Amino acid sequence: MAHRPASRINHPAGDSVGARPVGPPPDETSLRDAALAHLARYAATEAGLRRVLQRRIERWARAAEVGADRETVAELAATASAIAGAVVARLAAAGAVSDAEFAASRARSLTRAGRSRRAIAAHLAAKGVDTELARSAAPDDPDTELAAALSLARRRRIGPFRAADTADEAVHRKELGILARAGFVQALAAQALAMDPAEAEDRVLALRR
Repeated sequence: MAHRPASRINHPAGDSVGARPVGPPPDETSLRDAALAHLARYAATEAGLRRVLQRRIERWARAAEVGADRETVAELAATASAIAGAVVARLAAAGAVSDAEFAASRARSLTRAGRSRRAIAAHLAAKGVDTELARSAAPDDPDTELAAALSLARRRRIGPFRAADTADEAVHRKELGILARAGFVQALAAQALAMDPAEAEDRVLALRR
């Protein structure tokens, strides 16, 4: 059921000098249009889309508060926020926004970029993906994790991709630290750093296909 748009906020004449006219709060139609416009340009989670719409509502509220009754503005903004939640829920039910598809797509691109399974799960959770879904979307495969570590090593020019043929203990510890901070476990990081350069390059290229 469509929500009727709220009436325009009336500012007292003495307080509105120089102020721009403020329209009604975002309604179902404007919020749905804003959500679809965002999805046409960006991949998003349900939580991310709600944040986009909430920022739109907050911008309206800040403008509407100038010379207006703040309690009334807050009530209208709260109603708009509830409408935004319903809009996102309907778009999710229609398949227009999908946390599962977002998680799978983002996990693939992050893996190719050299992100560890642990880092991918944390990134997805920060984007609003359910914790279990975030964990399941991150590749749970030792070969893929190794290839991701090698991709990071290639980008940082360490391990098999370093310019020097050999490295002393201090350099090795530093390189292990780089991979450890990226979320790769020590045994896998050591395996990546010790790999033959040609094999390492082949694994990175295979990951990017």
